[in-house]
Amino acid sequence: MTTNSKHKVVYLPLEQVNSEHCALVVEKGLTQVKGIESPQVELNNQRVAISISATEVIGQAVKKVRDLGYDVPTVKQTFPVLGMTCASCAGSAESIVSFEEGVVEAAVNFATGNLTVEYLPTLTNATQLQKAVQGAGYDLLLVDEMKQQESLEAIHAEKFKQLKKKTFGAVVLSIPVVVIGMFFMDMPYGNEIMWLFSTPVLLYFGKDFFINAWKQTKNRSANMDTLVALSTGIAYIFSVFNMLFADFWIRRGLEAHVYFEAAAVIIAFILLGKLLEEKAKGNTSSAIKKLMGLQPKTVLVLQVDGTEKQIPIELVEVGDVIVVKPGEKIAVDGMVVTGSSYVDESMLSGEPVPVLKKEGEKVFAGTMNQKGSFQFKAIKVGKETLLAQIIRMVQDAQGSKAPVQKLVDKIAGIFVPVVIGIAILTFLLWVVLGGEHGVVQGLLAAVTVLVIACPCALGLATPTAIMVGVGKGAENGILIKDAESLELAKKITAIVLDKTGTITEGRPQVTGVKWLKDQEERKEVLLSIEKQSEHPLAEAVVTYLKEVKTTVISNFESITGKGAQADHQGITYSVGNKKLLNEHQIAIAPVLQQQANQWEQESKTVIWFADDQQALAVLAISDQIKQTSVQAIREMQNMGIQLYMLTGDNKATAQAIADQTGIQHYQAEVLPQHKAEFVKDLQKQGHIVAMVGDGINDSTALATADVSIAMGKGSDIAMDVAKMTIISSDLTKIPQAIRLSKQTVSTIKQNLFWAFIYNLIGIPIAAGILYAVNGFLLNPMIAGAAMALSSVSVVSNSLRLKWKK
Repeated sequence: MTTNSKHKVVYLPLEQVNSEHCALVVEKGLTQVKGIESPQVELNNQRVAISISATEVIGQAVKKVRDLGYDVPTVKQTFPVLGMTCASCAGSAESIVSFEEGVVEAAVNFATGNLTVEYLPTLTNATQLQKAVQGAGYDLLLVDEMKQQESLEAIHAEKFKQLKKKTFGAVVLSIPVVVIGMFFMDMPYGNEIMWLFSTPVLLYFGKDFFINAWKQTKNRSANMDTLVALSTGIAYIFSVFNMLFADFWIRRGLEAHVYFEAAAVIIAFILLGKLLEEKAKGNTSSAIKKLMGLQPKTVLVLQVDGTEKQIPIELVEVGDVIVVKPGEKIAVDGMVVTGSSYVDESMLSGEPVPVLKKEGEKVFAGTMNQKGSFQFKAIKVGKETLLAQIIRMVQDAQGSKAPVQKLVDKIAGIFVPVVIGIAILTFLLWVVLGGEHGVVQGLLAAVTVLVIACPCALGLATPTAIMVGVGKGAENGILIKDAESLELAKKITAIVLDKTGTITEGRPQVTGVKWLKDQEERKEVLLSIEKQSEHPLAEAVVTYLKEVKTTVISNFESITGKGAQADHQGITYSVGNKKLLNEHQIAIAPVLQQQANQWEQESKTVIWFADDQQALAVLAISDQIKQTSVQAIREMQNMGIQLYMLTGDNKATAQAIADQTGIQHYQAEVLPQHKAEFVKDLQKQGHIVAMVGDGINDSTALATADVSIAMGKGSDIAMDVAKMTIISSDLTKIPQAIRLSKQTVSTIKQNLFWAFIYNLIGIPIAAGILYAVNGFLLNPMIAGAAMALSSVSVVSNSLRLKWKK
């Protein structure tokens, strides 16, 4: 904590404080904050001067001003943090930034490796925050947002590659050391060979443990690295001493043992645990990269002289007229000025049917133009576009999560200092009570305590169970990205389901056709017209009539917003909505009208097919419910989970789907940002919320939820943001994932029990508690074997998960 001995005056910029009354309210409110003295609002300068005793009071002052209904302008940014090795590192980096002057709020997410910080630009900046973090042995990556992701991915890939090399090297060099130490102790130059092989394991492959332990010591804290460094370091130094000065012990009637194999194996095992953990962690940054990839790199801009010029997206300005050709992505948000086309907005709205865009209609960055072409005027560019906002919201949702505090690291926070304390106490007690050989036996006992207490099994307890759980999930079509979601899934109390592509198939299909008597032979004409139509629903009709042959049609005309017409053998045929038929005074038989009314009540889209006299057929098109959805919904409800359906579709369609599936809670016409708000509201009510979706529009809600599940046949973005992916898009896999979560968490708890039972029994024995009873002293060699056995039992227990149903 950065506390100043004297009070310091700090200025906070204010917004919406427009009168003396407002100023008095702010002053009175700030006097209630502990650590703030004599606040004075300067109305003309739109700021308040506060006298503070500690820098962290600034954050409390900002929150107080906001609680009073006013605002303080701040900057909110996300930076990747480099150099973190465990969850306690995240906590350390977070507290360092939190206590920097001008920081309102800071959160480090160990899973994503990001720091999300809100600060006053008048008091600090990104460079100052970087310096503070560097002082603690970490670093912040400060680069352009677009380049940031590329740099970060390269750093992560290189880090994983290096860890792989270190683990492989440590394991390979440890094998001969273990073989000699266990079976050929008396071979000539055995100790020297073990020394030769174990030295690079400790000082090269395991050097990060010692570096990190030193950083922790400088900051007066301890973590898993501290214990690994202490136990392996002491065992190594003790072994070198015993090898070089064996006479020292022989003269005292004791054997000069070496413990190189214990030191080497500990490093190899812990590196293996870290590698497994890194592999299990999902790379969330690629989701943002893919979102950014939705935006084209260059655009065609219409010049004043009427020519077209290709320019980079960064140079597009508000007011520029952009030309969009068939099949191209839309670069920025804007409004259509000439032309018309259908635009696939499913990546933003989640709805499968492309939307007609004509003059005066809005278009959005990242959406895909279909067959037509048009020109639009840029309204929002760069960070102002809807796509950029979604990117920002996903980043914020990921950054706002509490840092991952794994159970093992929580325990290690207490475990490490306690073990060190026990080792020191053991040595002192032996010196005082051990008689003639007290110092020697005390040192041996202290080393034995550190060796047997090495958190090797503790380090493997979670990753091995997670890896087996993840593997089992993959075999069953459930891809699980990280430990946190697998641990949390068992606690889910509410599941939010997207409709399109999650409960339903996500693509329009013909679900019913009613023909007038003796008119079915006209199917060829219907197919031929729909094959030439640009309308997205035409594809559903073409798929439905795939067995029918086409015929020759002429004078094909697409009528925007209504349908299409064409001639065949001197007769004009129409395909489209009822408005098109009414305009041409085409008669509709009561039997067809009755069928159309019924389908409309079921919220299906109705398409008419007619000649120039009468309607010949009526077709119903809708997004079908998946065969397994109803069973899955019933199964989840039987587990006591509350289900909520959210859709951008209209209320009638939402109600029809809810009625057919048995979902009691649903909301229609929901915008992407409101999905995330809905998830937050459920979380405020105390629910552990799972979000299930398949579109880019679901990505913010997925990132906000406690457990995020994507449908495998959906967008890559949803799959990257989500921590679980159902490959087959089958909802019945969700209850299966919850059961797998329960089994895995149970296995983790058993593993931790096995890891600790060795320590609970082994540490007192290693300290020499039995010496007074029967003269038994635990050899550090046996301690090393017990430590290895605890690891074997943990891995074996994890493998049992494979055979559980």
